[in-house]
Amino acid sequence: MANEFMGSLLFGLIALVGLLAIALYVYGSLALMTIAKRTKTENAWLAWIPIANIYLMMRIGKLPTWSLALWALIFVPMLGGLTAAGMNVWYWWMIAERRGKEGWWGILMLVPILNLVLLGILAWGEDEKKPAAKKKKKVAKKKVTTRKR
Repeated sequence: MANEFMGSLLFGLIALVGLLAIALYVYGSLALMTIAKRTKTENAWLAWIPIANIYLMMRIGKLPTWSLALWALIFVPMLGGLTAAGMNVWYWWMIAERRGKEGWWGILMLVPILNLVLLGILAWGEDEKKPAAKKKKKVAKKKVTTRKR
């Protein structure tokens, strides 16, 4: 009877982890597809295909195509984890900037649970223009006009 209970408990745990994994995959894919659409990146449907979604992230962040070759380093022992973390930070940094957010959000994407919140904000949050850049241009124009007088 104890073996049956342990077997049922193990099966339930595996089923729960499996459902959680599927839910996280759907959430991440839907969010990445939404980000691609909001940044007017072609082939947003690539968000649903493993490995192709990395290519889509590269396209959203407007990163050079050669950056995909760096992903081959994940197979190098002891360097793989650092490479994957670094590439994720770089890609999300650029994606965050494209969405009008601060680039350092890419670093925060390494923090579990917080990354899900930030992903949702990047996908469905308000578009933010960078008003600081506009202010700098206006200030520069004012300086130029005062010098001419």
